[in-house]
Amino acid sequence: MPALATFALAALAEIAGCYAVWVWARQGAPTLWLLPGLVSLAAFAWLLTRVDAGFAGRAYAAYGGVYISAALFWLWLVEGQRPDRWDLVGGGLCLAGAAVILFAPRGG
Repeated sequence: MPALATFALAALAEIAGCYAVWVWARQGAPTLWLLPGLVSLAAFAWLLTRVDAGFAGRAYAAYGGVYISAALFWLWLVEGQRPDRWDLVGGGLCLAGAAVILFAPRGG
């Protein structure tokens, strides 16, 4: 699977897992919300190991840009708050940075 698709799935898993904990801790949802949250967070961690990057730190750094953009989509689609132009500019900058980290030509 291409890196960007893997990062997108990882971001969905991470955000969903964290959101489950958020709803439990901040909105009083039942403790059972933690179970799918934990499974989702484990899936997130596993998905990041599937990215073809020579080093974990580089994979995590590139993932960060994708995560930020995915969080803005979550804000809009799940929480009903449309990102403003500054959110979109910031997300675009983060995606550009992730692309540089992930696809830059590297020597030996």
